[in-house]
Amino acid sequence: MAVTLDIPSEYGYVVVVLVLYMFFNLWMSFQVGKARKKYKVFYPALYAVESENKDAKLFNCVQRGHQNSLEMMPVFFATLLVGGLQYPLIAAGLGAFYTVARFFYFKGYSSGVPENRLKIGGLNFVALFGLKILTGAFGISLILREVL
Repeated sequence: MAVTLDIPSEYGYVVVVLVLYMFFNLWMSFQVGKARKKYKVFYPALYAVESENKDAKLFNCVQRGHQNSLEMMPVFFATLLVGGLQYPLIAAGLGAFYTVARFFYFKGYSSGVPENRLKIGGLNFVALFGLKILTGAFGISLILREVL
């Protein structure tokens, strides 16, 4: 049996958060580009080699902050978009919180002291967990509609 899905008008907030995160990702990529120039790490090298560059750790922390955000992006996008179908305002709120926490995660990592990423930035994991709960609840509600 097919399930029809009505997208609530509040889903627009979810989409806005998604677009904001895309701009945030673009900003992080510019930060990596600036760090490449500053620390003289040229393409195609993904990371600087410590034996060849005295500023390798500083560059690598900027690069790693962005790379980690890219690694987490598919899970964030999927849970934001799917969980937001049933709980758009909660998903948008968690998504905005995730984005702000990710900013602090990136800034902390970029400081050259990787542990700084978790001071405020570690709260991104709380927001992501909440989005996973929403997505799971949405899936369960679809199953229950079929069963009941």
